[in-house]
Amino acid sequence: MIGKDTLAFLADVNIQFKKKLESPVEKSEDIKIFSALERNERIIAMGEFQFSKFTEDPELNKRAGEQVYRQWLINSFGKADKFYALSEDGNGEINGFLLHSYSEYTCIIELIAVSQNLAKSGIGTRLFKAVEYEAYQRSCDEIRVGTQVRNMGAINFYHKLGCKQVGCHQIYHLWNL
Repeated sequence: MIGKDTLAFLADVNIQFKKKLESPVEKSEDIKIFSALERNERIIAMGEFQFSKFTEDPELNKRAGEQVYRQWLINSFGKADKFYALSEDGNGEINGFLLHSYSEYTCIIELIAVSQNLAKSGIGTRLFKAVEYEAYQRSCDEIRVGTQVRNMGAINFYHKLGCKQVGCHQIYHLWNL
């Protein structure tokens, strides 16, 4: 009805996942977790995501929509309630991150990225497992994460890690300019 009766258009279909935390998982020793992390340009550079409603909406794109995730990362630095799980290579260079936060007994995955040349190397899985371990230690009973319906790589990744789809909603944009 929204798309039919208004000038709004479908900008995104968001899928929500949840993983119940019922038992501890093995801790990934090579992943370190930080809160209030200082600004890191390597993380910002990695934060270019292929699927984004912010770039597909032409009006948002005119208003620097491609900068939303970059700004999201910048705004999270130095915040005590924002946590980064970091993966580093043998030279101390960051090759993956997972930004997350907590709300009561829920761990919320906000953004995750791995260096493009290391995709499918297991870094994303180790990042997720490290956050799962920490969330369980904090008495969380679930992890929540969302992604776009077109991001099949992310959907398959979350399914592989035991996440179950718990919601799907359409996001419409309407510009009254």
